[in-house]
Parts: sequence; C-alpha cells; structure tokens
Amino acid sequence: MTAAFLFAACYSRGDSRHLIAMHTPFPDAPALERLFAEGLDAMLSAHQSLGVYILVLANAAYDTALWTRLAPALARRHAELADRVTATLRHGDAVPEPDDDLMVFLKLNTIGFSYLGRTEIRYEGPWHLLFNPLRALRPPRASGQTFEGLLRPFDPSGFHFNKAFLAREVLWSGELDGRPVRLLYNKFPFARLHGLLVPEPERCLPQMLTPQLHDWAWTLCARTGVDGFCLGYNSVGAGASVNHLHFQSFVQTGPLPVEDAGFIHNGGEVPYPLPCLRLDDCESAWQALERMHRAEQPYNLIYARHALYCIARKPQDAPQLDAVIRGYGWSEMAGFVTRFNRPDFIALTPAQFESELARFCP
Repeated sequence: MTAAFLFAACYSRGDSRHLIAMHTPFPDAPALERLFAEGLDAMLSAHQSLGVYILVLANAAYDTALWTRLAPALARRHAELADRVTATLRHGDAVPEPDDDLMVFLKLNTIGFSYLGRTEIRYEGPWHLLFNPLRALRPPRASGQTFEGLLRPFDPSGFHFNKAFLAREVLWSGELDGRPVRLLYNKFPFARLHGLLVPEPERCLPQMLTPQLHDWAWTLCARTGVDGFCLGYNSVGAGASVNHLHFQSFVQTGPLPVEDAGFIHNGGEVPYPLPCLRLDDCESAWQALERMHRAEQPYNLIYARHALYCIARKPQDAPQLDAVIRGYGWSEMAGFVTRFNRPDFIALTPAQFESELARFCP
C-alpha cells in the first residue's frame, strides 16, 4: 500500500473558511499520475489474469505516456495469454477466468495486439469528441434495465465493488474526510486518470445519494490539491451500471465542456442542449437534488472544485432513445461523446451531438 501523505488546503464554503488536513496518497496532480502509473505497472507484473491485462491495456490505450511506458510489457503479456487460452481450449478444458473477461480477450486476440486502436480526441466548439475503440468491448451490465425509480435495493448477488476478484483492481484504499473509501481503476476508462471512488464500501449502499454523501463529495472536490479533480455521478436510470454507491473520479487539464462560459447556466447566452443547473453552494445543490428525488427524476452530476453541474434527463429506457445513445451518462451530459469506429468519429458533427443530447430532455 502506498504511504499516505498529509497536506493542508484552504477552501471556501458559505461564509466561512476552513483549514483542512486530509490524508491522501495524491496531494497533487503529479503524485496522482505517479500513483496511477506505478499501480498499473505493478498490477501487470503481479497478476497473470485476463481481467488485469484488459484493465491495464485499456488504461494505457487512453493515455500516450502510459502507452509508451507499458506497451512492451503489454505486448509480451498478450502473447503469453493468447498461448495459454489457445492451449486450454484446444485441450477441451474450461478457461478459469470470468466469462466477460474471456470474451473480451477473445475479441482482442482476434483483432491482434498490433492493430489495437488507441484513444483519440478532437475539439469542436465546446464539445470533446473521442475515438475509444477498446471501450466498445466493454460488457453490458445494467444500462438496458427498466427504470422503476431512483432507489433500487442493493443486491449482494449482483455485480458490486466488494467482489473478491476486484481486490487486485484497487488503486488505493484508506480514509478521506472521515470516511473509509476504496478507489478502483476504471476497467474501460473514458476520462483522464479515471477511477471509481466507493465511499464506505462495506456498508453496501445502493446508488442513491444522501445529504451526507453529497456534502462529502462536494467538500472533497473543494479540498483536494489535485488541479482539475472532478467527480461524476450517474443516478439509477441515468447510466449507473452498478447499484453500489460510487462516484467516478477524473482529472481535467482544462475546462469541461459544460463549464464553457458561453452557456446560459454559466452566465453566457448560449442555451445548453439539456436543462442544466449550475449550483455554487453545497446546501442549495442538495435542495435541487432533493427535488429530483421527490420527482423520481433521473439525473447526472459533475462535481467540480467550485460548482456542481446537475443535468435532468430522460431515463435510459425511454422509447425516444436508441441503442447508440441509451447508455449515455455523466460524461456525455457534460459534453464528451465517444465513438467506437473511425468513420463515425470522423463524421460526427457538433450539431449531431447536440441533437442527440436534446433527445434526453425530460
């Protein structure tokens, strides 16, 4: 386990200022980058499983520096795994790996390591358009589930972040702002330094925000020394594929599309394609979320350092949504859109993306 560092930071909340000490393994962005890269390197060296290989590959393919560092080891591991899986299947034995991981690896092996695409990005107006071919291989979970309400009981038999096999995918665990947390790598990332942040994982909380967890997420983003640190959140019915309370952590090197000064919710004159609230203090933000909860209104959130962006939208099973956009979550609602093949990536226009978002208007 990486040793925790101690740092202090001042932050504003309401009319008061506080001096906070927080234990964290990443007191600033360079420390988080090092921790992230070293964890992937160590994970690949220590584990021979298909799942670990897929996770490290997808994270390296998203980031040029990580790819430069890890590609030689990944190529060797791919060849070793291909030989092992092939020999096992030819012998008529079952491959002792989860079915999802086996299917993803068989697809990767069919493509061939040297032909695997890496993530690309282009900017059109405020929007960020991404080509992420490896994420196309991600197994479906609950994105097609019928929406019946924001609160769905936690199911210990379903997928959750306490599964034993996920222990090797943990980047860091410890205490942040008085709560035990577990930070896992995102197996198929679509943001920079993309993690899954699970507060109080052993409590098995469903994916439903409470005032305490909202306040914790808000102040965590305010306190961190990592510039550009944000948390994304999908409610049930709005892209949440795991019903175990979690946020998605990521780090931006520049403003998010939803933060563009030209949009009305930021004081500009350009309407956003969806209803978007910018909330500048924790208490008023929770009041807005309570209204969403009472109305059983699906929503996506982006917690940034100085504001919460709250976007109400249609549930993911709404008949107006087709299979291409049904799984859109916080990242698309915040202005990132991903395509999985190059022709679609090249052909996509801002007007098309804006039209897609507008279909989510509740």
